[in-house]
Amino acid sequence: MLHTLKIVVAAAALLFASALTDARASDAPTADDTARFLAGMMPSADSPLTPLTRDPAWQRHSRLFDSAFGQLDQRQISKVRAWSEANIAAPKPTMFYMFSGPDFLYANAFYPGATTYVLSALEPPGSIPDLTKVSRGSVAAALSNVEHSLGSILSFSFFITKKMKVDLHEGELTGAMPLLYVFLARSGKTIKNVSTVALDAKGSAYFASENSGPNAVHGVRIVFAGGDGIDKTLYYFSTDLSNSSARASGFLKFCATLAPGNSLIKSASYLMHSANFSTVRDFLLAHSATIIQDDSGIPLDYYAARKWRLFPFGRYAGPIAEFPSKYQESYAELFQRAQPLDFGIGYRWRSHESNLLLAVRLPDDGAATADATPSTEAVPPPPRPRRPRRSRQLSAQPPPPEPWHGFLWFQ
Repeated sequence: MLHTLKIVVAAAALLFASALTDARASDAPTADDTARFLAGMMPSADSPLTPLTRDPAWQRHSRLFDSAFGQLDQRQISKVRAWSEANIAAPKPTMFYMFSGPDFLYANAFYPGATTYVLSALEPPGSIPDLTKVSRGSVAAALSNVEHSLGSILSFSFFITKKMKVDLHEGELTGAMPLLYVFLARSGKTIKNVSTVALDAKGSAYFASENSGPNAVHGVRIVFAGGDGIDKTLYYFSTDLSNSSARASGFLKFCATLAPGNSLIKSASYLMHSANFSTVRDFLLAHSATIIQDDSGIPLDYYAARKWRLFPFGRYAGPIAEFPSKYQESYAELFQRAQPLDFGIGYRWRSHESNLLLAVRLPDDGAATADATPSTEAVPPPPRPRRPRRSRQLSAQPPPPEPWHGFLWFQ
């Protein structure tokens, strides 16, 4: 009898321990609730993060982001979506965004129909801690760091990388993931699954605790859904895209398995003007059906006339003072016949100074393509660029950026 009682007690203890473990697991906030909390949006009613929304620091954060994202949508994002709808007729399922940082916001605005997004930059993916297990003061500091990191892209459409490294390498939230979470939530997406991902030298993907071997490219895979309920996938990889690293790693090999895709290049520091970034430049030209870029992307003379139809939008005012040698005379000539652009983008973030080039790859026979539907006929191919010339106006420093409401700026 005593032996039987011991067995019953032991079984009950095991059941209690199992229930306690399940309860603790269920107490952890979901990725979607965490994203909404970081974005200043209410998590689900039964989320363990919901009590934290009563904190004045979170309420201030929520009001700030409601205002900032609302104004950004009115000023830029809604216009980007309208431009894309008018000019991109049949986007591919895959979208490539090299040198992106965690900028899902513009990736989604330019190519909302993509089902697989591949973003890449030097910033590590980082991780999201359980915010219910950190002190209230630490949560407030983490929210403040997110605000500072997003300040430049909310105001000017690009990240200030040096500032972002300072803001998101300290404290509870690190790397690109917190910002990816915010952009997904503020874009109306529901996060369904998050997993680490690593690529071996051949481009094979390994998830969670799978062993990818040495020298792997590390990142994160986020499965999410929009209002239509269709599951989509966002990949973010931390990788060096200079030639030696790009050739040695499996990142571009992985991307090739998802090609052809549509590509976005924005505020890319003119890296692909350099011979040291020819590998990623050649990859994009070979594996893209369309490329949307500002002048910091691929130099114009790499777009072969027999392969690409070019549609310029906006005004080419030359590079900003930080890149004085990157003026392209062929760009200036091409943009003399540009269509209007009613939003700002890139380093020349004011709408009357911004340029955007839509490059549409032609079929092998050189015939017209249905991947773009610009409202006017395509301009003829540009002449080969002549020797760049300098002008005082183009090399002048643009007016300093105006602080976005509620954000602090660091020089």
